[in-house]
Amino acid sequence: MNGISVNTNTGAMQSLLYLDQTNAMLNTVQNAINSGMTVASAQDNGAVFAIAQNMRGDVAGYSSVSASLSRGTSSVDVALSAGQSISDLLIQMKSQALSASDSSLDTASRQALNENFQALLGQITSVVQNAQFNGVNLIDGSTKQITALASTDGTHRITVSAENMSLSGKIVTVATTGSISTQSKASTMISTVETSLTNVDSALAQLSSGASKFSIQATFVQQLSTALTTGIGNLVDADMATESAQLNSLQVKQQLGVQALSIANSAPSIALKLFGG
Repeated sequence: MNGISVNTNTGAMQSLLYLDQTNAMLNTVQNAINSGMTVASAQDNGAVFAIAQNMRGDVAGYSSVSASLSRGTSSVDVALSAGQSISDLLIQMKSQALSASDSSLDTASRQALNENFQALLGQITSVVQNAQFNGVNLIDGSTKQITALASTDGTHRITVSAENMSLSGKIVTVATTGSISTQSKASTMISTVETSLTNVDSALAQLSSGASKFSIQATFVQQLSTALTTGIGNLVDADMATESAQLNSLQVKQQLGVQALSIANSAPSIALKLFGG
């Protein structure tokens, strides 16, 4: 047994050491409860914090990728909507040309049909010019393609080719000066419009395929981002039920430590009784 000494109180020093350890653990648990994380900074666990930070960087990167894909999707969606309008206009133009090709039609009626035809030509031009999103127009010939990010390192990208649907082009072969003012011109225009309609529908299919590529990649990126976010949570998030139980345990341990320290501190006073104090 240790002797009674007024100079060295071993019991008090040991009690104080254990109490300090308990207080340190209690502070750690309280920080975890306050922040909701067991690893909130590099001081908590440098290795885990570094891993979590790298993963957070990837998540931030995927946000940029998602934004790029969204812009690409929107640009293609606008082009698709405009292309569908052009297809509808071509159907109306075919109807006008077919009516104007009737040999029994009088001059005034054919002229009225031609005026409607010219108006439809103007609408196609208007649709083409206004089919842009974020400064990108995929159907007026101003750009060859649109590219979106597909990976966080920027090395992988998805590209969708543009489809020029302007008048007098390879897709819409109807000339800007197209007319159905005569029976002959109207008859010729029927096949021209039919060819243009077939080309536009084919171009729409190509654009739709591109939109699907963007959509599929966007879904995949979202899944990766969600998985990484969950992984970060598994690394650094605190289990509040466990932390609550630990807090209660440490609080009891702290109280017992204070009592033990109090008892140890009173031990030297026993020496007084040895001398009749």
